[in-house]
Amino acid sequence: MKIEDARKYAYNNGVDLVLIAPTAQPPVCRAIDYGKFCFERNKKEKEAKKKQVIVKIKEIQLSCRIEQHDFDTRINQAKKFLAEGNKVKAVVRFKGREMSHMDIGREVIEKFEQSLAGVGVAEKKPVLDGRYMSITVAPVKGDKK
Repeated sequence: MKIEDARKYAYNNGVDLVLIAPTAQPPVCRAIDYGKFCFERNKKEKEAKKKQVIVKIKEIQLSCRIEQHDFDTRINQAKKFLAEGNKVKAVVRFKGREMSHMDIGREVIEKFEQSLAGVGVAEKKPVLDGRYMSITVAPVKGDKK
């Protein structure tokens, strides 16, 4: 339909001519009430926002000299976070001369990763960033609530 005909149609029926797809060839327009169009568009955007899943990253701090009970507590906390659908970032901080024994920190992180084997999956290998070594563990796909 030509643009003049579309304008006449919209004017005669008491509705607005709304441009739907400006990039299409030819551009697509609809003869509808503009207020209703805006309301429906906003309603769709809100529905899409509700369905969006926001993944949070929870951080757990470990050390090279962590005791077994403390380690188990951190593991239980990480399992709880993963069950909620959040990612867990485990960080080992090296203090003073611990920098020369990074292999101990790597062992702690690998033990942490192995303890979460059924609940979470490591996204990548442990990363060293200054005095911190970290790993991010994501929940297993089929395990969300």
